[in-house]
Amino acid sequence: MLRNGLEPWHLLILAVIVVVVFGSKKLPDTARALGKSMRILKSEAKAMKDENAPDTPQPGR
Repeated sequence: MLRNGLEPWHLLILAVIVVVVFGSKKLPDTARALGKSMRILKSEAKAMKDENAPDTPQPGR
């Protein structure tokens, strides 16, 4: 049933719907905010990973 779920024309229809709903003037601001949020999420996830990582001894010390 969902074997060919996303074909190129599905993405085209989705893009048209997004432009109609949000308007073409707000799309750059929305994309910029989404990118900024993704960078923040990535840096926070990396910080949590580094914080929880066990201390590994440095070779030669």
